[in-house]
Amino acid sequence: MAAAAAGTFGLIAAPAVRAQGAWPHGRPIRVICPWPPGAANDALARLLGQKLQEKLGATAVVENRTGGAGLIGTNAVLQAPPDGFTLLASAFNTAVMPLVLRGATFDPQRDLEVMARTAQAPLVMVISGMRSQRSVAEVVEAAKARPREWNIAISSLGSAGHLATIEFNRRTGANLDMVAYRGTQPALTDLMGGNAQLLIDPSFALLPATADGRVRALGIATAQRSRLAPDVPTMAEAGLPGYQFQSWYGVWAPKGTPAEICQRVNDLMQETMREPAIVERLTSQVLEPVTESIEDSRRFIAAEIARATELLRSVNYQPE
Repeated sequence: MAAAAAGTFGLIAAPAVRAQGAWPHGRPIRVICPWPPGAANDALARLLGQKLQEKLGATAVVENRTGGAGLIGTNAVLQAPPDGFTLLASAFNTAVMPLVLRGATFDPQRDLEVMARTAQAPLVMVISGMRSQRSVAEVVEAAKARPREWNIAISSLGSAGHLATIEFNRRTGANLDMVAYRGTQPALTDLMGGNAQLLIDPSFALLPATADGRVRALGIATAQRSRLAPDVPTMAEAGLPGYQFQSWYGVWAPKGTPAEICQRVNDLMQETMREPAIVERLTSQVLEPVTESIEDSRRFIAAEIARATELLRSVNYQPE
């Protein structure tokens, strides 16, 4: 579905408005996505590149610099000149990476400039169709009775699903073994094949996979049920009150990138995320467009980091 989103975004056209001044002219803008093609990060990175070209007259090139749970692509941006010609299109992982990866030595609040948050999506827990359990309570009971028969996949270290899984283990006492993968698709493939039993990850990636019964949705980590999945109970209804997690996506630049450039990207993405065609496509895939100021994005990300720090401290998590 995320791959389809990338294709859909590519069909949306708007007249180019050529910007004045030195930026973004002179050379191509690199939009570095630290995740593989086809993921939601990639689709949103390509949407950013498309809009930079359409509305600012820039030449924008998306580069998928994968590996190291997002660290390789992030480091490429950290080491780039702060001139607006290298941008990072990434996700929740960027904010918490130093908390979970031993090799991540940067501070996301000190070493990167937040340009904009672009979209967000609630997380969903799904179970392999090869398992008989139909509720979170049944899963917890079965996992406690036979812990060796259960493990829970993680799409990537430091993902929102990783933090949500840690919280699930902490809240339920299930202490399921966590197995990290290199993305949602390989984790989902193992889940469908019965090599993993559970997965918590963004709804846009997991809900479509429930259509043929190879995985089943057990709960969505939102305050209310989603209108796009009304039969899926919230995790609170499933017995975990207050259990709310989402993945979110954004744009950053190297520290020191001029404020006016950051503001122009923020304005561009707010305008984009209000376009009716974009809103319709995102919401149909359980992605919510985000339109907020740079300062609001900073506050939101700071709160996310604080929450993750407290959660990881509570379970004595050691970076891997």
